[in-house]
Amino acid sequence: MYSSKISAMLKKAGISIGDRVRVEKGGQTHEGILMPRAGESDELVIKLDSGYNIGISSAGATLSQLEKAPKKAEPAPEHYPRGEIAILGCGGTVLSKVEYKTGAAFPAFSPKDLFNAFPKLKHMASVHSKILFQLLSEDMHSRHWSVVAQEVANEIRDGAKGVIVMHGTDTLHYTSAALSFALANLPVPVVVMGAQRSSDRPSSDNESNILNSILVAKSDLAHVGVCMHANSNDDYAFFHLGTKVRKMHTSRRDAFRSINTMPLAKVDHRNGTVEPLMPYQRRDEKRKLDLQNHFSQNVGMLYSHPGIKPELVSKFADYDGLVLVGTGLGHVPTNAFNDKLANNLVPSLKSLIDSGIPVVMSSQTIYGRINMGVYTAGRILQDIGVIGNGADWTPETAFVKLSWVLGKEKKMEKVKELMMKNIAGEITPRSNYEETFIDF
Repeated sequence: MYSSKISAMLKKAGISIGDRVRVEKGGQTHEGILMPRAGESDELVIKLDSGYNIGISSAGATLSQLEKAPKKAEPAPEHYPRGEIAILGCGGTVLSKVEYKTGAAFPAFSPKDLFNAFPKLKHMASVHSKILFQLLSEDMHSRHWSVVAQEVANEIRDGAKGVIVMHGTDTLHYTSAALSFALANLPVPVVVMGAQRSSDRPSSDNESNILNSILVAKSDLAHVGVCMHANSNDDYAFFHLGTKVRKMHTSRRDAFRSINTMPLAKVDHRNGTVEPLMPYQRRDEKRKLDLQNHFSQNVGMLYSHPGIKPELVSKFADYDGLVLVGTGLGHVPTNAFNDKLANNLVPSLKSLIDSGIPVVMSSQTIYGRINMGVYTAGRILQDIGVIGNGADWTPETAFVKLSWVLGKEKKMEKVKELMMKNIAGEITPRSNYEETFIDF
């Protein structure tokens, strides 16, 4: 919101938010899009052609209009003619346009939008698209995973040669894990992708990610995976197994890394190559998809920390299951040596397990394998029935897997059996330090 002084200046000049303008002040000239402003202000905000915003005090400034703002496009219909690749939208910034009238982003998602935004795409594949959700990824949870899994299954059964799921990056790896468990016996690639930087920024990664994802969706890799930048440049992307990938940086374009394994493939849309880096399941369109779309909506996650109180553990008594994010090899406070100042979570955890609530261990260290047989604390946790010894899953995948297991099974022994069985590549047989620990 501009001040009354600025608003009067704009009205007199016939200028509206979203118009292209020229601002001259102090011998300098700036051209760009007039942006909205939050709060009362006497500063004009201009989006320069570089993609960055600049604030200019209105005092002594001359403002002129260069172009009127384009009219807002009509909302695209929900369904489009079918192409060989299905693109499903779950929100996020990957294909949003900035609406300068309000400063908000809105989805640009029809095939026409896609081809206009990414002209190279039309030479790579025919596509059809559908918006499933328009929400921030932190609002996604197990009910959304079920919807996405069903829609992906529908597309595959209707003949899609590959499916791309566009998603906000913050919880993208939860959804990729959920689809990995729900879409068994997968006949074609399912690619989950997003963008770390919005399309109006000159450093946006959206074009490279979508073009590489199209290439994977057409490839021979019949897996659920995440396709994102492999480094900070636009050189190439990695296709990561959906259960072994994690967002490891808040803002870098190469934030997504394979954990305790190598990426499935290196992808480069510039030369049209998909180079497998690991053994993989090949595309077979005659293979019948087995949709196992069941998730408990009542699983919790608890991050162990110094001074954590047993009462906090007890609050999970109304949950179906609990994932502990423990320290090191898989530990939480057990007060194994009866220190008078230490806390002990064992009675509270045992109470949960004895009441039929499975408790699963993961590690805050992210890399490496749970080994509760090394130290006394771990052996105590194993003795009371904490699940996870020997697993090298990420905390997020452990959480998603427990949600999925509890969606179909309630008996403790069966839950333990399924949790410790490698179903979608979430537990690797061995870890190779040199190949799996990748530094930024």
